[in-house]
Amino acid sequence: MARQPTSRMMSKAPQPTLRLTIDRDALTHNWRALDQLSGPAEAGAAVKAQCYGLGIDECVPALRDAGAKQFYVAHWSEVAAVAKHVPTSSISVFHGPVTAQDADYARQIGAVPVINSLHQAKVWTDGGGGPCDVMIDTGINRLGLAPQELSDDAVQALNIATLMSHLACADEDRAMNARQLNAFNAAANQVQHKRLSLANSAGIALGPDYAFDLTRPGLSLYGGTPRPELEQHIKQVAFPQAAIIQTRQIEAGQSVGYNATFTAEKSMRVGVLSLGYADGYLRAWNGKGGFSHGESHLPLLGKVSMDMVVVDLNQRPDLGEGDWLDVPYMLHNAAQQSGLSQYELLTILGTRFKPA
Repeated sequence: MARQPTSRMMSKAPQPTLRLTIDRDALTHNWRALDQLSGPAEAGAAVKAQCYGLGIDECVPALRDAGAKQFYVAHWSEVAAVAKHVPTSSISVFHGPVTAQDADYARQIGAVPVINSLHQAKVWTDGGGGPCDVMIDTGINRLGLAPQELSDDAVQALNIATLMSHLACADEDRAMNARQLNAFNAAANQVQHKRLSLANSAGIALGPDYAFDLTRPGLSLYGGTPRPELEQHIKQVAFPQAAIIQTRQIEAGQSVGYNATFTAEKSMRVGVLSLGYADGYLRAWNGKGGFSHGESHLPLLGKVSMDMVVVDLNQRPDLGEGDWLDVPYMLHNAAQQSGLSQYELLTILGTRFKPA
């Protein structure tokens, strides 16, 4: 006989001790700012990796409502979640059809494959073809057809919606940016296409020569500023918080955390937060990190553990168990402090963060 659920088994789970606020107004503002900076080009939206870690259901509707019409993911497994909110035909898949099964799936659901190699071009046409995007490698040497491969019959036979490439150094003032631009312009003359796309978030800041018909911002949609020109236009989107789960008094000479890397010089009040490297708050923050409550800055003490960190509460004796502390996450500043890239800071946020 099946066991009947008891009232204890049906109890509602306690409130989470990690939460993440997504400012949708800021997200909308960022897309519109990037669209405007793209000039006559239209801005799409890279929504791969769960919208850079911030959540498909939270972000894609806001981007759609802001005006975005083209969406980009990396894996075929990402399409279904995005397609709940936008037409499948507006979703392009960067990794392309590696197998015939990939190509069949793309045709069945109507997503657009990005063709990156002669092999993928043949896989796509052998299965019946259809609209696709094509990636040209102009120097980053990741995915993409070599420019000399564009004359191949398999490529010439493709029905190309967007011919694209990807900048390697757009976040820096490097000669490679101009070299890639020139290579892309040359490649565009070798194959039929409906539109051209080169610029990512940083590429948009390089100016109108890089915008072409369609830009593909990603990081800056979610609050990142890979170039200083973007800082006045982009707002913070992600606001993580962690709850205090215990407070304690430690005395002079007592240490905190693994390997006793912090030792108190005087009696002090500390708090344990429900946050650790399993949540994306990595040990890169050791000796650098801190938290805030209002105007108060509360330093991190000792090493980051998997599920916990310890924070100095001397400035705020009023704080106790259940109170929330902000995790400073203005991406440009957080990257400088932690040594992590702005991309990493977003995409490593763990699944234990729940919407506020």
